[in-house]
Amino acid sequence: MLDREGFRPNVGIVLLNQKNQVFWGKRIRTHSWQFPQGGIDRGETPEQAMIRELHEEVGLLREHIRIVARTRDWLRYEVPDRFIRRDSRGFYKGQKQIWFLLQLVGHDWDLNLRATNHPEFDAWRWNDYWVPLDAVVEFKREVYVTALTELSRFLPRNDYRNRFLRQGIRPLDLGHSCADMPDASFELPPGATALGANPQTRQHHV
Repeated sequence: MLDREGFRPNVGIVLLNQKNQVFWGKRIRTHSWQFPQGGIDRGETPEQAMIRELHEEVGLLREHIRIVARTRDWLRYEVPDRFIRRDSRGFYKGQKQIWFLLQLVGHDWDLNLRATNHPEFDAWRWNDYWVPLDAVVEFKREVYVTALTELSRFLPRNDYRNRFLRQGIRPLDLGHSCADMPDASFELPPGATALGANPQTRQHHV
């Protein structure tokens, strides 16, 4: 399903653990790592698509997570021609995404990359919040910067290690209530490079 401009509606998922580290999955049979994401089917709301994709890609159910926030507007990226099937060129341009920030209220063992017969990932790990910006493919990077920056305003208060947060400015209301929304804003370093600490080296394989 494409819009009139050739963008496919899609959801992206930033899943936090209790340390405010983010879930990072390795695409099956590749060396590419990314956040969970997937298309919005006809008739679905972004939230409904997010819940479905969350189960299909990482095995979690609605009761395993708390929705903290979502991006206000669609974020778009264009896909280079070399990544587009030849029969789709001229029609498909890329993705337009709504991003969700989720808190895992279950446990690591609730994650299941084999929840369906068509797994998307074959390994996963927890990373510090900004680390994915250094690893994501270049044509998605601007969307990742925008999404993580907007959602960083809603990181739960227990992330005192995040050196890009400082106290004093109340975050914008993005349409979700959250009892523990921090009074905080973010600061990205110049160029948004070398962000965060090193990812955890422990990886979970299936």
